[in-house]
Amino acid sequence: MNGGLTGVERHEGEEAASRRNYSRRNYRRTIVKMEFEEEPCRIKDEETEEHTDPMEVNEDKQQKPHHFTNEDAVVSKTEKSFTQKQAGKTAVKGSLTCCQCGKSFTTKGNLTVHMRIHTGEKPFTCSQCGKSFTFKSHLNRHMRIHTGEKPFTCSQCGKSFTSKVQLKSHMRIHTGEKPFTCSQCGKSFSHKSSLDEHLRCHSGVKSFSCDQCEKTFVAASNLRRHLKVHTGVKPHFCSFCGKSFLTQQTLKEHESIHTGVKPYMCFDCEKTFSRSSALKTHQIIHTGEKPYKCSQCGNSFQQKGNLNTHMRIHTGEKPFTCSQCGKSFSHKSHLDNHLRRHSGVKSFSCDQCEKTFFAEPDLRSHLQVHTDVKPHVCSFCGKSFSRLKSLKVHESIHTGVKPYMCLDCEKTFIKFSDLKQHQRIHTGEKPYKCSHCGKSFTQAGHLKIHERNHTGEKPYKCSQCGNSFPRKGHLNRHMRIHTGEKPYKCSHCGKSFSQAGHLKDHEKVHTGEKNVHMLSV
Repeated sequence: MNGGLTGVERHEGEEAASRRNYSRRNYRRTIVKMEFEEEPCRIKDEETEEHTDPMEVNEDKQQKPHHFTNEDAVVSKTEKSFTQKQAGKTAVKGSLTCCQCGKSFTTKGNLTVHMRIHTGEKPFTCSQCGKSFTFKSHLNRHMRIHTGEKPFTCSQCGKSFTSKVQLKSHMRIHTGEKPFTCSQCGKSFSHKSSLDEHLRCHSGVKSFSCDQCEKTFVAASNLRRHLKVHTGVKPHFCSFCGKSFLTQQTLKEHESIHTGVKPYMCFDCEKTFSRSSALKTHQIIHTGEKPYKCSQCGNSFQQKGNLNTHMRIHTGEKPFTCSQCGKSFSHKSHLDNHLRRHSGVKSFSCDQCEKTFFAEPDLRSHLQVHTDVKPHVCSFCGKSFSRLKSLKVHESIHTGVKPYMCLDCEKTFIKFSDLKQHQRIHTGEKPYKCSHCGKSFTQAGHLKIHERNHTGEKPYKCSQCGNSFPRKGHLNRHMRIHTGEKPYKCSHCGKSFSQAGHLKDHEKVHTGEKNVHMLSV
């Protein structure tokens, strides 16, 4: 029968088949287009659902009934293939999202571990001390404290560490790297904790207080270190000499004296040091930096400790007290020197004149008498001095600066020692007592001169005739006999004298005071 179709019938049949093919093609394009339009919404839903598994999504889609004929089987396969491909892509991008912070993860295990941050769960517990941890890696690192294992070793100095982070932080000592910079003054630090502590210096806040002496600190670590002063406990012992120390760090620095190890090297001159702080102090020699400035007098210092010590001059603070007589000092070294006076031991001897001293600084100062070297020259008048301190005191005569003020009468002084001596006028204090007769003096020098009356000591000897004197002034006056110098001149007649007392007696002739005295006799 088919063969008997007319040309018209064949033409109509071809048109109907063409329409059916067109419908199938058009429907297929429509389905694919719908998939592209709806897919972003589906992906978005997957990202907001926490535990959606892409395979479960595919299974759900496969279970949905289709209402297509056999002719549309190709369309169903296309839809299934496209959906599986898109599900695979979203899984790679991270379809597991934290409901607390929105962070996405590629695996359910990673999300589970992450959630412990929010829940506070710590499933890994140390069998030695019972401390718990969120992550197993943290427990493994903690266990090295108990085992003593230090697998990370510095290639520069051989020091070992329990964690890679500690080694990385330590390496900055050798490299000089300081990645943490203060936004206020530009100073850089190798550790973030050091920067945080430094920032508190700008704020001036000292949040950590000692409950025993009310002293305050910028950092908690400083307070913990200070508290050991009150306990007196020194738990860290040197394995070489048995000396004990408050902190582990101090012990390590001490032991380097025995071992000779100096792991900290200056890159400018290659000099090595046993302490990191000593290296930092040394490096300022090359830079000339004096970052710590006194707000009272403008003096600058290379180290913060020196500034703190200097500030006691202005505040009058004397934190170091003698346990034997109660006298207080602004410097520990001054207390140490003072204690030697109680013991009577003069441990420091001059090898040129056999004179002995209580303190090493006194000996160093004395030795310059023998060398006669005066390297410190005044920039105003050219006068030379054996000590820098003496030069600074002298230059204040030219500048007029008197930085030391008495709080009782507001009188100012060039030298701190002059201020101390002056303050005894207000207090009436005479702290220097003669051990022979009990007489007291306001100055140590006056006591020293007085005691020569008891001992017969005459340390000042004339180079011309060999006569000796208990005071330097007496020797100077005697030397005028040999030199013929007569510095004291009468303002009435011009006559000169070698001693001030002789001039005073002579002037009575002009004033008539001597005749009046004779008549009264």
